[in-house]
Amino acid sequence: MSSAFYPPPLLEPEQLQSSLADPAILIVDLSDPGRYAAGHIPGAVRLDYSELILGIPPAPGLLPDAAQLGAVLSRIGLTSDQHVIAYDAEGNGRACRLLWTLVTLGHSRLSLLNGGIQAWEAAGGPLEAGSRLPTASAYRAQFDDPPTAIADRAYILKRLGQPDLALVDTRTPAEYAGLDVRAARGGHIPGAVNFTWTDAMDPHRQLRLQPAPVLRQLLDRRGVTLDKEVIVYCQTHHRSAHTYWVLRSLGYARVRGYPGAWSEWGNDPGLPVET
Repeated sequence: MSSAFYPPPLLEPEQLQSSLADPAILIVDLSDPGRYAAGHIPGAVRLDYSELILGIPPAPGLLPDAAQLGAVLSRIGLTSDQHVIAYDAEGNGRACRLLWTLVTLGHSRLSLLNGGIQAWEAAGGPLEAGSRLPTASAYRAQFDDPPTAIADRAYILKRLGQPDLALVDTRTPAEYAGLDVRAARGGHIPGAVNFTWTDAMDPHRQLRLQPAPVLRQLLDRRGVTLDKEVIVYCQTHHRSAHTYWVLRSLGYARVRGYPGAWSEWGNDPGLPVET
């Protein structure tokens, strides 16, 4: 980077305030259009969440192809050497889906703004109203081969039951138990443990992440330990993208997201289910 500012994976608002003009940083806001226009971090460009997902039933959370993602990322002006700092106004699930997507493309300079726009405002961060038209770039998107951040159903089936695997279902307890059914079948992937994504957030600190020792205790209690490969999923890999970044920020070395998620798994009668 061109400056001495090297953002960590989890960035506090106060750490960003003095580096807003750094050209080596691209701040991306994934809030709704009205929220962005009413006030966003100065210099932040807006990206619509719908452009990060394929959006086709029965598995709308699957990734678009590399060409589509390249066009989207070029439109917001991203270059391969920039550090992306992402946030939103709804708990940072959308922001984390962007960060996970960039990991699948081999883009490693990434940070999440802890607490999103609410934490930024609470810390006295300045706001800019209106919209910003970024200067387009020519971002070349190419998925890692072999993938290290993506799990598909074939990969999960191959790994089911292995002692070094932790499957984490980040949906609500009712979805996990099959009481709230949002696919042809309810339940969860066999062997998965339930960690509701909002349990990682502190409601008293603008939905910033809980302190690292608290998060580690919650995960250890469920057998999600640092020595295991972890695969996270929800209904469309929105909520689980947040948990993916939580794990990354805690130093988990082997983490994958399942973008097909329960919308794919629960609608495929050939796949095993537990309730």
